[in-house]
Amino acid sequence: MNAARVLGAALLLSAAVAGAYVSGRVSAQRALVTPDEINTVEVTQNALQAVVRIDNRLQRDQLQPGDDPIETGTGFFYKKDLIVTNYHVIEFQDSLSVTLYNGRKVSAKIEGVDPGIDIAILRVTGVTAPKTLSFGSSARLIPGQKLTAMGTPLKIPNFVSTGIFSVMASADNVPRNDNLGGEIGEYLMTTASIQQGNSGGPILDSRGLVVGVADANAAPNNLVPGVIGIAIPGDIVKQSLDDLEKIGVPQRGTLGATLVNLDTLPPALRQLAGLSSSEGALVMDVPAGSAAARAGLRGSLRNSSDQLLAPLGDIIVAVDGVRVTNSFDVTRLVATKRPGQTVNLRVWRNKKSVDVKVTLLKRTLQQTGR
Repeated sequence: MNAARVLGAALLLSAAVAGAYVSGRVSAQRALVTPDEINTVEVTQNALQAVVRIDNRLQRDQLQPGDDPIETGTGFFYKKDLIVTNYHVIEFQDSLSVTLYNGRKVSAKIEGVDPGIDIAILRVTGVTAPKTLSFGSSARLIPGQKLTAMGTPLKIPNFVSTGIFSVMASADNVPRNDNLGGEIGEYLMTTASIQQGNSGGPILDSRGLVVGVADANAAPNNLVPGVIGIAIPGDIVKQSLDDLEKIGVPQRGTLGATLVNLDTLPPALRQLAGLSSSEGALVMDVPAGSAAARAGLRGSLRNSSDQLLAPLGDIIVAVDGVRVTNSFDVTRLVATKRPGQTVNLRVWRNKKSVDVKVTLLKRTLQQTGR
């Protein structure tokens, strides 16, 4: 008899705890032993309903025989009808659908894109976000701080992993081959698991605030799963979302000129320009009306066969006193500025070092890139 009562009490307790999990009211400290455990569950339960699966049916010309026509990624509601995700998740889309936490599926349309930091906004209609997530400060993260990642890795819904914030790593250390993210100066690196399908999902701090957007992972080679999670810092994502909503295009700094890496030029041309180093970015084209043109940057001359002619155009070797290795360095350093701000370029011109001040201009819809 006593045994039956004990068993009944255990079952009731178990049901109560299960109910707490389902409803999101997590206060069962008897089941959750440590404060960190309680915090992880509370953050997870409060945020999961804002996280969505995104299915991108690809355009036919992007498919090879045997390819899966649908690519899957993750996103999250940050407003009642707006979802943020990675641009690479929705690139080459023929149609998009979003699956909510409860399994309901709705169609989605692209509201805005920012390939420069690999971010996109989707709008859904006929449904209101069950939850929305707010942004915290990625700049205030401390190495060792706990982070939680959520998403749809390998098409597994509502997957949660935890880890720590490790370091902000220069984009130089995160090589990409998709021509995206050229204006990301540094990435957030975490031990939280980020796998294929996690892209676009939120990285949360212990307050449940978004401090990053999952973007990729790093591995020693292509034969093993990525072991280092790579995310776009939340601060630049939030800035981009504000720009896209208010103006339609991101407002990070840009010269508006076409640049090429100096090390791609034949050594004879570099010697002709009086250069002993292959570090720097050659200014190729300077469109009229661009910030570069207004500052007097000089482009390069080419013949009818598109071959460079001497003398070369300006070669940028430093931005605001920071030496640059290639055009990517120039782009990401200038991108830290906003329209109206001034950037100081050290350029090599006619075998002499010259300083050029460039006042950055507001971007227009014609400068969205891809």
